[in-house]
Amino acid sequence: MAHRTVLTERQRAALFDLPTDEASLLKHYTLDDEDIEHIHTRRRPENQIGFALQLCAFRYPGRLLKAGEVIPEPVLRFIAAQIGLKPDDLLPYATRENTRYEHLDALRRIYGYKMFTGKPAKQMKCWLDQYAEAAQSSEGMVRGFVEECRRRQIVLPGPSRIERHCADALVAADQRVDARIVSHLDRKMRSCLDSLLSEEVEGRTSRFIWLRQFEVGKNSADINRQLDRLEFLQRIALSPEILDNIPAHRVSRLRRQGERYFTDGLRDITSDRRLAILATCVVEWSAAIADIVVETHDRIVGSVWREAKKICDTRVAEAQPEIAATLAGFETLGTTLLMAKGDEVAVAGAVDASCGWGVLENLVATAGALGKTVKADALAYVEKGYHRFKLYAPRMLAALEITGASVAEPLLSAGDVIRDKRDIPSRSAPFLQPRSKWRGHLRNPETNRDRLWVVAVLFHLREAFRPGDVWLANSRRYSDIKQAMVPVGAAQTMGLSMPLEPETWIEDRKRHLEAGLNRLALAVRNGTLPGRIIEDGRLRVERLEADVPTEADSLILDLYRRLPEVRITDILMDVDNDTGFTDAFTHVRTGAPCKDRLGLLNVVLAEGLNLGLSKMAAASSTHSFIQLARLSNWHVESEAINQALATVIEAQAQLRMSRYWGAGETASSDGQFFPTTRQGEAMNLINAKYGHEPGLKAYTHVSDQYGPFATQVIPATVNEAPYILDGLLMNPTGKRIREQYADTGGFTDIVFAATSLLGYRFIPRIRDLPSKRLHVFDRRSVPNELKGLVGDKIRENTIIANWPDVLRCIATMLSGRMQPSQLLKKLAARPRQHDLAIALREIGRIERTLFIIEWLLDTDMQRRANIGLNKGEAHHALKNALRLGRQGEIRDRTTEGQHFRIAGLNLLTAIIIYWNTKQLGLAVAARKKAGLDTPEYLLAHISPLGWAHIILTGEYRWRKMNNKGA
Repeated sequence: MAHRTVLTERQRAALFDLPTDEASLLKHYTLDDEDIEHIHTRRRPENQIGFALQLCAFRYPGRLLKAGEVIPEPVLRFIAAQIGLKPDDLLPYATRENTRYEHLDALRRIYGYKMFTGKPAKQMKCWLDQYAEAAQSSEGMVRGFVEECRRRQIVLPGPSRIERHCADALVAADQRVDARIVSHLDRKMRSCLDSLLSEEVEGRTSRFIWLRQFEVGKNSADINRQLDRLEFLQRIALSPEILDNIPAHRVSRLRRQGERYFTDGLRDITSDRRLAILATCVVEWSAAIADIVVETHDRIVGSVWREAKKICDTRVAEAQPEIAATLAGFETLGTTLLMAKGDEVAVAGAVDASCGWGVLENLVATAGALGKTVKADALAYVEKGYHRFKLYAPRMLAALEITGASVAEPLLSAGDVIRDKRDIPSRSAPFLQPRSKWRGHLRNPETNRDRLWVVAVLFHLREAFRPGDVWLANSRRYSDIKQAMVPVGAAQTMGLSMPLEPETWIEDRKRHLEAGLNRLALAVRNGTLPGRIIEDGRLRVERLEADVPTEADSLILDLYRRLPEVRITDILMDVDNDTGFTDAFTHVRTGAPCKDRLGLLNVVLAEGLNLGLSKMAAASSTHSFIQLARLSNWHVESEAINQALATVIEAQAQLRMSRYWGAGETASSDGQFFPTTRQGEAMNLINAKYGHEPGLKAYTHVSDQYGPFATQVIPATVNEAPYILDGLLMNPTGKRIREQYADTGGFTDIVFAATSLLGYRFIPRIRDLPSKRLHVFDRRSVPNELKGLVGDKIRENTIIANWPDVLRCIATMLSGRMQPSQLLKKLAARPRQHDLAIALREIGRIERTLFIIEWLLDTDMQRRANIGLNKGEAHHALKNALRLGRQGEIRDRTTEGQHFRIAGLNLLTAIIIYWNTKQLGLAVAARKKAGLDTPEYLLAHISPLGWAHIILTGEYRWRKMNNKGA
């Protein structure tokens, strides 16, 4: 078998070098009484310390000490101190080679260690074969092998031998997975898949490349182009069941390979691998394109609604002069009539004297028409969207496998009418609610009822997809929510932080609520409510003043003056030398580490500065555009960026300076707006809050140590609240967070419920806090001072009845089967229909009430939240400074391209924060060495977000580096 490079030098060192930090020495190299007794059976001091070293090396990292190996001084001192010897006693050790072998035999006999030969080696090779399919990376494979050998007390063979065994097992696993997929394909299907590489579309590109060119669209032409692809894939008739017994990460990897290979490259690889990639792509792309068709339809419906509303508003605006003239005419007539009444003049004469009967008739007719214009809503004009819908709706409904709950059966039947192009029912519209405004418009004789009926069906279909009343088979985004959630039995065994019985949870909340209300009422009675006043059932909140010492400013200026002026390229190289974040960018197909480290740094910098690869190739003399494009295509992907980010964040958290800012247990999240190109307007990407320019938002989580540990691209027009949990659950840093802050846009009752049940303390900044009501189980138990603040009673029975589904919901978020934002958006879309959504809302009301009580009583909580949110907002300034290219616009048209641009910016930000944190620590040490007063309480107010000392523009020059680093 071909052998692959599996580990980088840094990864080998992390796995096989002796540990030198104090925590690891205490954990792995602390000797017990029995160990020391065996050690003292050796006669000479050098043999005692040598024996002890061999024992410790067997235990961790689990290998033999090599002849002549230099032992790190911390290890020597730590072991020698335990056995009453000096580190220098090791020097004469093993002058006789037989001594080392005698010690090895004794260690194996006393402690049961086995060498990697014979039966143990065969057992480990079998273990590797079983583990290889589940391994998600080459480095993870080696780490798993090493840990299993330690567990079985098998002495590790040499690193190169381990890598060879792991590489062989990974290759064999790849081949088994490929063969398993291909075994489901008959001869005709194999020929059909291979034809995707030979058949051309319009004589320009292969069918395979044409199929993978799909992205969410904005109009009927876009959706028809996606339906072309979907219908073609459906004609291949490849069942999704061929991937049922394939691990999810391997399916994802095969798809990623298919999306990076060009046609010629696929033709050149082995038959099984080629067919496995093609088959996986056909299945995965079918589901992805179906989702994109639904999302594009969603956008078209949104566009039709906005245009109808615009027409409605425009007609009202245009009618204003006519309304004014009509009112003036009636005013004149009314004045004349009132005067005639006083003079007892006949009405007819008064009308003739005022305006005349002909003018009056025109006024009445005009008033009637204007009344209809003013009273009309946007639904009166949505019929104009019929011409768009008719271009794709029948075809879309035929291509999508839409099923739904019983409540959606009338809607699905109406969809069948459009799909089959049958006559529209003359009076029936059972898919509409009894009091729906649509019914009034359908009864209007001036309306083209058939067209409006079709439009109504397609509008309601969009609304049914959002909460999950209807769904698609095999969908990633629009699947059946009940099927996607973790079963109750599995949820109960996952070790959730919430009780399994609802009564236990309710009793606990009742106790907390009662105690909180009593504390709040006591503070009101005593007049000790900090910065808040409750009068006549109304809450008045005073603004909390900032608590930053004035002397912090001079310290900040001095520390940043001590930081050296530095090129951004040098920062990247220094941080990679310290952390090895480039190790995360392994090859998509082989999993091998990238040998061109400098090229990777160029790509990271290009993404982070929003330059693009062509501009970076022109600004840096080290690589051409083709070289950078190849590296980006095969090494840079979402998962790799996330791993690199986690590496930098973890390393920054270990720096001494970061500990002044927090313990890494609190975080804030906020969205930052980025402008896009003008096509964003047609894509429904305009948010009036940010002006009239189209754009998107990067929703980022920032820890109390300033590390931006998670980011994701979201539309500028959506509510941020559902995305809070995505960042907390997507990586280990987020899972360590205990207290989460968010701005007012991140607040909903369902988010309060989910964060609490997952074990997070959620502290949002609620702009209209005085208008929020407290919710209780029993209004009679509320103290009199607070009765004016109490709203609805908690529906306790609803929570109890739906507790099993609540368990499933929380377990689903933890398991990663569905993104929390996707699940929360579905639930929030139908709070009046879905019992689970109602139960979560009631739980959220309880948690919100408890939060409001604590917020009112605890000024320290308020300050913590403000500090956390300020840290997140301070990130925006640094990121605005970094996105130099393309006038700061995100011009990528694809979702993947936009994600890479934002993720690259976030990674570059984290790299700068690491470098600044390290340099600030050195600056603090320099101040102290110079005898300058540097109070530690002021260091909490220092931020690693400065960039004035960093050279961001110009030619990007890189220091020379060898194979091991700079």
